[in-house]
Amino acid sequence: MTIPAREYTSVVRVAGPLMAVSGIGDAGQGEVVEVRLPGGGIRLGEVLESRSDIAIIQVFGGTRDLDTDITSVRFTGHPLRMVVSPEIIGRVFSGSGAPIDGGSPVIPGKVMDIAGAVLNPTARAYPEDCIETGISAIDAMNTLVRGQKLPIFSGAGLPHSALAAQIARQARVLSDNEEFALVFGAMGITHEDAQFFLDEFEDTGALGHAVLFINHADDPAIERIITPRLALTAAESLAFDLGMHVLVILQDLTS
Repeated sequence: MTIPAREYTSVVRVAGPLMAVSGIGDAGQGEVVEVRLPGGGIRLGEVLESRSDIAIIQVFGGTRDLDTDITSVRFTGHPLRMVVSPEIIGRVFSGSGAPIDGGSPVIPGKVMDIAGAVLNPTARAYPEDCIETGISAIDAMNTLVRGQKLPIFSGAGLPHSALAAQIARQARVLSDNEEFALVFGAMGITHEDAQFFLDEFEDTGALGHAVLFINHADDPAIERIITPRLALTAAESLAFDLGMHVLVILQDLTS
């Protein structure tokens, strides 16, 4: 059952990235809210906890400049969703899913819940097809197999960004007739590192089959919770709707 949108101005408390709204008893956990600022702007949030007469909301853009007396909160009645279509390939988005490459908004082909569907691990195909990264230490000693996760741990000062960029531009499936896409999600990286990745992808042509989600270090920290979910939702769409094989790179999970 779909819950209709409701709007309240009963903000009773703001603390850090959290906000409390009274007078609502039917908010659903994970429900998306639109926080309307006094100046006319809108920030997205998510219901963390719902009680009989109050809802605790996590505001992704932060709670700076909010006024408890005049700020209104619109409960949308649905969880956080993402617009997907074949047009997302070659695009660059912010950590909250907004286009930041100067292009137009994505024409909706489908709207997906970023929480994803529950998968039965026993129903998965046995991973056996190799993804070639072009890095001999990985390909020969710790081969990346389609359907597998490969964590890369690095210490401070080591060139993990260069390694991630190298994997992104060189990775390919061994069969030449397979459509291959790359989804890159960056969390808490500097503007310098973000520009480095953009330049690498553009110079090597990898951007033509990639989707990028970039959360900068000076963006709201709370936004980094949804950035990997957006990246994985985009990957699911490319894989299940377009039949592509997808490599997802997430950096840096410690952020």
